[in-house]
Amino acid sequence: MTKNDFIVTPWSVKGDIDYDKLVKQFGTKKLDEKLLKELKSITGGTHHYLRRKIFYSHMYLDEVLKDYRKDNKFYLYTGRAPSGPVHLGHMIPWIFTKWLQDNFDAHLLFQIPDEEKFLFKKDLTLEETRKWAYDNILDIIAVGFDPKKTHIFLDTEYAGHMYKHAVQVAKKINFSTIKSTFGFDNDKNIGEIFYTAMQSVPAILPSVLEGKKTRVLIPCAIDQDVHFRLTRDVAESLGYYKPATILCRFLPGLQGMSGEGKMSSSVESTAIYTTDDAKTVKNKILKYAFSGGRDTLEEHRKHGGNPEVDVSYQWLTFFEEDDAKLEKIYKDYKSGKLLSGELKMILVDKLNSFLAEHQKRRKEAEKIIEKFMLRD
Repeated sequence: MTKNDFIVTPWSVKGDIDYDKLVKQFGTKKLDEKLLKELKSITGGTHHYLRRKIFYSHMYLDEVLKDYRKDNKFYLYTGRAPSGPVHLGHMIPWIFTKWLQDNFDAHLLFQIPDEEKFLFKKDLTLEETRKWAYDNILDIIAVGFDPKKTHIFLDTEYAGHMYKHAVQVAKKINFSTIKSTFGFDNDKNIGEIFYTAMQSVPAILPSVLEGKKTRVLIPCAIDQDVHFRLTRDVAESLGYYKPATILCRFLPGLQGMSGEGKMSSSVESTAIYTTDDAKTVKNKILKYAFSGGRDTLEEHRKHGGNPEVDVSYQWLTFFEEDDAKLEKIYKDYKSGKLLSGELKMILVDKLNSFLAEHQKRRKEAEKIIEKFMLRD
């Protein structure tokens, strides 16, 4: 599979993704230097996800920042559809969302659409998605969100507050639009067709909660923006602002994006889970992480490795915050000074340090779930 035939939908990501082409396909905009300077001016700094263009595209972020300059605060909204354990790929938008919450003092609506996976996966029951929802919530809380300003809810449990808004959205979107937007065939169940209306609701709720039109910024992976394209199409006719998005690239699976696409909860060889112990992390990285090294030690020392395709280096662009350290790793690997096995161990140490702290907070989260939950 080449960059010309990659697949990116809200439910499937495969191939070697051309992110510039994806921007054109999805009709989003690139984060330009003007917007990045505006973000830095407001926050006093930049997240390494912005500096490295991991978050690289947006819709209506400029409008959110312009209103923020006028003392009009905005809400954040992101989510997690539960069908299995959380892996590090899921964490990327959440880590950045926390940075936004901290720097903009923003309330966060965190949607757990437990009905989505039930509707779209034939082998999942509602009981299973609910179980995974409460397991995944521990990981969400462990990111470190402010409990006073973070509101987590399951769609099946908060539907009383959501449903009347969902049907208002649904009435504005016809069946042919859903079919053409998502490429649905006639074999889809009617829950799959209706689902986008439920995912639109947290973009509306801030205006309901505040009693006035309130902007919403949604940090998420770029595959999810298609849902909010439909929300934007109908929002103004319902009296709300169009939701803004800030969109990120995918953390590649351990075997590289040209293989199975992004990391998957159901394919262990592509993923590091947040509950993996140090030994498991080491074994997975050493066994599965795609290497950009040469075939022999002699060739590697002479010609150097290729960090552009090496998964360990690519992951370090997400998890190593220090730009100087990352640059040294890049140069040493490209020159042949740093070997593939050594690069993998740098990543192993980085991930195990990250996960040790996360797992402590995850354990503590069991005691404070209700501080975060919205209930009907």
